Amino acid sequence: MTVLVLDNPELLAKAALASGFTAAMTTPAGQRPHRLKFHFGFNKHALDCDDLMIIRQHAAYLRQYPGLKVRIHGHADNFGTEDYNQFLSRLRASTIARILIREGVGENQIQLAHWGSTRPLATLEDHAANRRVELEYLTQEMAQAL
Repeated sequence: MTVLVLDNPELLAKAALASGFTAAMTTPAGQRPHRLKFHFGFNKHALDCDDLMIIRQHAAYLRQYPGLKVRIHGHADNFGTEDYNQFLSRLRASTIARILIREGVGENQIQLAHWGSTRPLATLEDHAANRRVELEYLTQEMAQAL
């Protein structure tokens, strides 16, 4: 018997994808992914591969529970004008929404909110922490009240 040990993460990832592995498989069925905050680079609205995998897990969870709603909060740091920061935060929230919809989540399950730089997570000087999107899961009662 021959055993092949791969210690190269890139080769492991390729082998997993080749065998039919999907990102939704990394979260136990019926369990919501824990990570709800996604950070962006300066003046960016695209996600990196790790973030995209987690968003796909959220999509799988939302597909399992079609009555559940999620509000996507887009944020920006305080560089630039507030008009631009509002625009950038809307782009960030829309990016997440488009990914969820592309992954099969119903549009009626998604609500968008964009705050620009008006709701910092950290101090205003901690720019990287404030460039983010946060997911907020809403109960049926909360969603109806809104």
